[in-house]
Amino acid sequence: MKKSNFLSLDSLSLQDFDENSELIPLMTPEDEELINNESLPESLPILPLRNTVLFPGVVIPITAGRDTSIKLINDANKGGKVIGVVAQKDEAVEKPSVKDIYKTGTVARILKVLKMPDGNTTVIIQGKKRFQINEIISEKPYLSATISDLPEEKPTADNEEFNAIIDSIKDLSLEIIKESPNIPTEATFAIKNIESNSFLVNFVSSNMNLKVEEKQELLKINDLKERALQTLKYMNLEYQKLELKNDIQSKVQSDMSQQQREYFLHQQMKTIQEELGGVSSGEEIEDMKMRAKEKNWDDKVKTHFDKELAKMQRMNPQVAEYSIQRNYLDLFLDLPWNEFSDDQFDLKRAKQILDRDHFGLDDVKKRIIEYLAVLKLRNDMKSPILCLYGPPGVGKTSLGKSIAEALGREYVRISLGGLRDEAEIRGHRKTYIGAMPGRIIQSLKKAGTSNPVFVLDEIDKLSSGHQGDPSSAMLEVLDPEQNNEFYDNFLEMGYDLSKVMFIATSNSLNTIQPALRDRMEIINVTGYTIEEKVEIAKRHLLPKQLKEHGLDSKALKIAKPQLEKIVEGYTRESGVRGLEKQIAKMVRYAAKNIAMEEDYNVKITNEDIIEVLGAPKLERDKYENNNVAGVVTGLAWTRVGGDILFIESILSKGKGNLTITGNLGKVMRESATIAMEYIKANADKFEIDPEIFDKYNVHIHVPEGATPKDGPSAGVTMLTSLVSLFTQRKVKKSLAMTGEITLRGKVLPVGGIKEKILAAKRAKIKEILLCEDNKRDIDEIKPEYLKGLTFHYVKDMSDVLDIAITNQKVKNAKKL
Repeated sequence: MKKSNFLSLDSLSLQDFDENSELIPLMTPEDEELINNESLPESLPILPLRNTVLFPGVVIPITAGRDTSIKLINDANKGGKVIGVVAQKDEAVEKPSVKDIYKTGTVARILKVLKMPDGNTTVIIQGKKRFQINEIISEKPYLSATISDLPEEKPTADNEEFNAIIDSIKDLSLEIIKESPNIPTEATFAIKNIESNSFLVNFVSSNMNLKVEEKQELLKINDLKERALQTLKYMNLEYQKLELKNDIQSKVQSDMSQQQREYFLHQQMKTIQEELGGVSSGEEIEDMKMRAKEKNWDDKVKTHFDKELAKMQRMNPQVAEYSIQRNYLDLFLDLPWNEFSDDQFDLKRAKQILDRDHFGLDDVKKRIIEYLAVLKLRNDMKSPILCLYGPPGVGKTSLGKSIAEALGREYVRISLGGLRDEAEIRGHRKTYIGAMPGRIIQSLKKAGTSNPVFVLDEIDKLSSGHQGDPSSAMLEVLDPEQNNEFYDNFLEMGYDLSKVMFIATSNSLNTIQPALRDRMEIINVTGYTIEEKVEIAKRHLLPKQLKEHGLDSKALKIAKPQLEKIVEGYTRESGVRGLEKQIAKMVRYAAKNIAMEEDYNVKITNEDIIEVLGAPKLERDKYENNNVAGVVTGLAWTRVGGDILFIESILSKGKGNLTITGNLGKVMRESATIAMEYIKANADKFEIDPEIFDKYNVHIHVPEGATPKDGPSAGVTMLTSLVSLFTQRKVKKSLAMTGEITLRGKVLPVGGIKEKILAAKRAKIKEILLCEDNKRDIDEIKPEYLKGLTFHYVKDMSDVLDIAITNQKVKNAKKL
C-alpha cells in the first residue's frame, strides 16, 4: 500500500468524525493498517499530561488548565490538529521542562475542543502512533520537539499463544466490567466489538486502574505480544482486588442493610407505641434513672443498679432478655430499700386493739405487749420470730392483722400450705424464662416498707418435692442472725429482713422441721372455753354475720343461753369456725323471713334453734354412769381441742392373754402393758388373787375404733380400769383423770391440760385427777373457768386408786 502523508488520511473512519456527534466510532483493523502505513512528521508540539498516558487508538478527554497547554491546543486546532502527547513524571510540576517528561509518547489528533465555564479548556483526543522524542527544538510558547517513529513488533495471525492471550484479555475484561460497579455494562459491547488485537490491548491498558509509571512501562514495550502478556498480568491482579473488594462490600452491605432494616422497624415501632400511648425504650430508661435518684440506696445497691441499667441500654429492645432485664430493674425500683414505717409505741392503745379484735388469748397479747415495750426502750431490737401454735379456728391468722395495726405497720400474709417448690421462697434465676422473685421479696414489694408484720400461714404444712425443700429455704428467712442478708435468686443481692416481724401459724409442731422450729418462739394458742365462745359469738360472730347478710342488729338477737346451746349441741371444736357457720344459718333464717315478709321471733328461743339447726348432734361426750366395773373416764387432747374418752376392760375365761382394741397407737398399747404388769407385781397390795391372771383373758377397749388414738396420757386411766375390773369395785362418780405411769407406779405429768379441763366441763365432770406437777398448768388458767371443778393432785398410783376406787362393789359383781 502506498504511503501518504499522515495528516491526509481521509479514508480513516475517524477522519470523518463530526464535532457535533455524540458517539465516537471504534478503530477498525483497516483504520489501524492505514495508521501503521503512514509516516510521522519530523517535529510536533508536545503536550505534557499530568496523570494519564495516551495509547494508540484510544480516545480520551483531557482538561487543559495551563496557559501554555491552552495555546498549544488552540494553535493545533486551527492547524493540522495533530500533537504529541507525553506523560509528566511528577504531576506536581506546574511548568514541566524536558527533564520532567517521558521520552516515549503518542501522536494524537484533536477531535473536539470545549470551552468550560470555569475558564479551562477540555479537549477530546485520539491516539495514533507511538513516538520517541529526539530533541527539543523550542520551549516557548510551548514545547516542540523532533520525533521518530517506534515500530511495533506484531506476532503473526496464527500465533496460538498470542491469540490465547487476547482471548483471555477479552474474557477477563468482561468479568471485570461485570464485577466493577464503576464501569457501565455498555462497556461490554465495546469490548465485544473491538476487532483489532493491538487496539484491544491499548484500550484495556488505558482503562485499567494503574499508576502513570506502570502505564508508561506498558507503552514503551515494542513487542505487542509482550505488552499483551503484561496487560493480562495487571488485569488478573486488578480482578483479584475487585473480587476481594466486592466480597467485603457485600458482607458490609448485608450487615448494614440488616441494621438499617432493624433501625427503621424500631423507629416505626417506637412511633406506633408513642401513638398508642406507650413508652419507648429510651423513655423507659430515662424514667428509671429519675426514679433511681429518689431511692434511699446504699452504695452497693446503687452501683449494682447502675451496672444493670447500662447493660439494658446496650440491649436490643426486641430480644427476650430485654423484658427480663426491664422486670429486674423494675423490681429494684419497686422494692422498699431502707424504707421503714414508724412504729407506734402507745402500749395502752395496742392492748385496746388486741382486746377489741380477740377475746381471751392472754398469753399471746402479753407477749406482743412485751415486745412493744422492749422495742420502745431500745428502738433497735431485731424483730422476733413468733410461732402461734394451736388448733384451727382460734384466731391465729387474724392475730397477725391486729398486731400490724397495733404496731402501725403494714400487714402481709402468705399461705405456705402445700408449698413444695423452693423457688417459691428464694425465687428463680434470671436465666429462666418467666423468672420471678420469691414470695418473700414479692410480698415486701407489695407492702411498700421493709418492716411489715409478715404472717407465714400454715408453716407446718410445707411439703418437700423434687423441686427442693421449702422448709429448708425458710431457715435463712427465719434466722435473726442470717436474715439481714437474705439472698433471693432473682434479685441476686442480699436483702435485709431483720426489721420484719415474722409471725408463723401452725396447727401441729410435729411436722415442722426441728431446725426451723428451733428458730421460732413457740406461743401456744389454746382452745376457747364455752364461756369464751359465747362471748366471741356475741361480740364478733353475730354482728359480722348480720352485716354480711345485709341485716342490722335489730333483725336478730341471740341471748347467751341460746348461744351456749348452739356451742354445746352443734359444734365440737377448739376454735369458732363451726360456731360461725351455725350462727350464719340462724341469720339466714331471719333474712329469709324478712325477705318473704313472714313473722319470726327476733329473740331466738331453744325451739327456734332446733327448728333451724335440727336436733343437737354432739351429745356423745357426756359422762356415763359408774355402775359397770372397769369403765373409767379419761381426758384426751386432740388437734381440735380436748375430749373425754372411756377406757373399758372386761374379763373372759382363758389363759391370761391381754387384748387391746380401739385403733390405738404404739404408746397407748405400751401404757396398757405397763398397767397390767404393775397390777400383777402388786396384786397383794390391791387384794387381788394372783391366780386370776392365769385363768382369765383381759380385753381393754377404747370406743370409737374408727378414730386413731395415741399419746402418753392414758396410763392412769387404764390402770384404774384394770384395778376396778379385778376388784369389781365402783369407780368414783363424775371423776375423770389424765396422766402417765411408770413400772414403779409413779404418775407423770402430761400436756394439753386446759383443753382437757374444757372437755371435762362440757361433759359435766365434777372432779379431775392429775399429776402433782400439772398444778402449775392449772394455776395459769383463769379461776372462772375452774368454777365447779375439784382437782386431785397425785404422785403415784396408790394415791390414784385411793381416790378413784370406792369400796362399793358394782351391781352383779363377778365372783373371781
